[in-house]
Amino acid sequence: MTAIGIFDSGFGGLTVMRAIQELLPNEDCIYFGDTARLPYGNKSPEMIRRFCLENTAFLLNQNIKLLVIACNTACAWAFEEIQKICTVPVVGVIKPVMKSVVELDNIKNVAILGTRATIASKIHEKILQNYLPNVSFVSIACPLFVPLIEEGYIDHPLTRMVMHEYLRPLKEKEMDTILLACTHYPLIEKDLRRELGSQIRLIDPAKSCAEEVRHCLLENQLLKESGDGLHQFFVTDDPEKFRFFGAKFLDRKIDIVSEII
Repeated sequence: MTAIGIFDSGFGGLTVMRAIQELLPNEDCIYFGDTARLPYGNKSPEMIRRFCLENTAFLLNQNIKLLVIACNTACAWAFEEIQKICTVPVVGVIKPVMKSVVELDNIKNVAILGTRATIASKIHEKILQNYLPNVSFVSIACPLFVPLIEEGYIDHPLTRMVMHEYLRPLKEKEMDTILLACTHYPLIEKDLRRELGSQIRLIDPAKSCAEEVRHCLLENQLLKESGDGLHQFFVTDDPEKFRFFGAKFLDRKIDIVSEII
């Protein structure tokens, strides 16, 4: 077993893959984007779990050594089920980033931005209430962000208009921290800062997840300490679109994307 397996509903998990590559450049990675069935955020919990178990089975068949669930919605509704069937360690994006939030100084008012399904799970709220009972928080579902990002409407007037509507409730509150509870959202960080103000902390789950991947590899004696990292990409629909937009997410060219049915 040599590669780290990563899956997401589409492009968003590439922000996690990029963070892993920057931290662990020797590691081989296999990325799976379920582009035919995105977005997961407007699906029922039962359907999300079914998709996630199928994605996991595909990556396990690629002989991976560790699985990364690079999707908050998938982690919120399917993490435990995935662990039950996995023969390798599993790292999600929620627990590592919440640990980072809990350890922040001077945190008083937190906003959680996520898909409709992620916000409905209340998983981030439960963790905050357990560890930071004196912190106030508000959760906002932003269901159009993922489709807009997947269609390439990054730094676009349409995205900014939708963002203005979604974030209107935050203008009346003195927020100090915004948790991006979706791996797509770092792609619109510039517009989020423009809308909310540069003084607000934006917490990206990708970096925390990459650190947890490194810890898990070390703990299980699976860290690859030499060689050039090799990367493979699989999608369930439109590999050419993924190859084009994925290069923007990874900040490097993607040569081959394979489509699976």
